[in-house]
Amino acid sequence: MRITAEQAHTMLGAGDHGVLATVHRERGVDAVPVVYAAWDGFVGVPIDRVKPKASTLLQRERNLRADPRATLVIEHWDRLDWSALWWVRANLRFEADPPAPTETALADRLAATYPQYAEHPFVRVLVLRITGVTGWSGMSDPGDQTQEKGR
Repeated sequence: MRITAEQAHTMLGAGDHGVLATVHRERGVDAVPVVYAAWDGFVGVPIDRVKPKASTLLQRERNLRADPRATLVIEHWDRLDWSALWWVRANLRFEADPPAPTETALADRLAATYPQYAEHPFVRVLVLRITGVTGWSGMSDPGDQTQEKGR
């Protein structure tokens, strides 16, 4: 059953990882798994120094600078209990110059969620404005979604 925007926002705020889809100029959809934090109508996706990278200018950021549209999908899957399945899709827009406290607040949330980020080892946090949310749940009471996910 379709969930309300309020329920989708709550579930997005309780989540911590998903798949970010950006638009590549030649390939089209470019989807990668990411960790994220949500705060005050924004999503932050870190570019960190924790994991090895060939460059800190990742393809997802190049994509967003060329086309600011993105989508983040989070979900819960239970192969034994399909009534517990759910997903949330957030439509996003990259903010090249986000409001002053936003990047810091998102970095703080990431640091509070992941021990690896406790010292804020970020090159930067990509800030994306939430422009819309939608979702679906197999549960009769989608209000139980965050408990079902273990949060």
